[in-house]
Amino acid sequence: MSATQDTAARRPTVGPAPRPRRGRADPRAARQSSLREHNLSLVLRHIIEAPAPTTRARIAGAVGLTRATVSDLVDRLLRGQLVVELETESVDRAGRPGVLLAPASRSVVGLGLEIQVDQISVRATDLAGSSIVQSRAAGDFRASDPAETVERLVRLAAPVVGQLADEGIVVAGACVSVPGIMQRGSGQVRLAPNLGWEGVQLTDLLRVHHPFDLIPVELGNDADLAARAEARARAQLRGTSRAAQSFLYLAGEVGIGGAIVLDGELASGQHGWSGEIGHAVIDPDGPRCRCGATGCLEQFAGKDALLRGAGLDVAEPLRRLVTAAHMRDPRALRSIEAASTALGMAIATAMNIIDVEQVVLGGIYASLYEHLRPGIEAQVRLRVLAARWSDVRVEAALGQGDSALVGASLQVLDRVVTDPTDWVPSS
Repeated sequence: MSATQDTAARRPTVGPAPRPRRGRADPRAARQSSLREHNLSLVLRHIIEAPAPTTRARIAGAVGLTRATVSDLVDRLLRGQLVVELETESVDRAGRPGVLLAPASRSVVGLGLEIQVDQISVRATDLAGSSIVQSRAAGDFRASDPAETVERLVRLAAPVVGQLADEGIVVAGACVSVPGIMQRGSGQVRLAPNLGWEGVQLTDLLRVHHPFDLIPVELGNDADLAARAEARARAQLRGTSRAAQSFLYLAGEVGIGGAIVLDGELASGQHGWSGEIGHAVIDPDGPRCRCGATGCLEQFAGKDALLRGAGLDVAEPLRRLVTAAHMRDPRALRSIEAASTALGMAIATAMNIIDVEQVVLGGIYASLYEHLRPGIEAQVRLRVLAARWSDVRVEAALGQGDSALVGASLQVLDRVVTDPTDWVPSS
């Protein structure tokens, strides 16, 4: 049996291979095995985040390891089917050309699950960033029963997991995107106002259903996950690293999610609850929000508020508002202008605190970007102190409506990249 076949034979159908128990070690001590694990992750991350296929020699130069060390680590990743070799590179110079390396496709996937107010979705994404299979179902999940919603989500996801297993593709884990506040590490949705959920042990509800009794499951905030996907998309488009990305992200839906990305990483705060810009106060005497407070931003700029302001029913699809705005309908334009002013005030306040130069509008705001941008920029120029000498940019998100779903998949895969030792031969 070949090394590759042996690795595949040891892999489970779903979830990572069991990890050997290790004795407790002083966290200050850098064991040789810890160093090898770190370097293995370093090389895999470089290959995955590179804007184009790369070579062993380029990796060695970029990460500061010897070519021999990188070659050994790459061989392990090849045997674990986490990376693949492509053709030999074409070069216009003297010297031996290298073999190009890329993330493996259709080998290991992260399963993204999403619960939104108006739909549930599932997507499997591989290490190359490609969608292997995706499915969604519309619904109205306002004030929904968590157990019933989870059952519907399982019915949607189970055939996807079955299809992946039939194709020999390994599911590393699942992450559920929810528009609410999570209790970090607990599997609990603390509060999701627009779903009407509070104190819901969501991972426990999932684990009683097959196949999630076999798949590691975690939770994530929808805006945080969308921002993670956006950071990767921007790095790939610009040919830079994810670490070069810093921005304030806003995702407009029925609610408004926010996330802060600094040097490519989410600034999630002490408990993981940062970025709740949808509940920034615009007018303390304003309408009551589902969170219980009054005058929150989402009551002025959320999807329902935009549709109502334009004289449309909240059940109408967003494209009705987009079309009305393009046709210069006065009510639609007034609604969007009011929303852009409220958004600009909240964004300016946030930017005075967190000190970034870029604002990224996602969700429904990406579709309305050309109409929202002028009002937001006017408030930013007026209210952000640093705007006097620093170029503050407001841009539309590169990711489309599936950003949170993509980000959920990527969060699972990031666990594989951070610790790939479960997925490769030990020697």
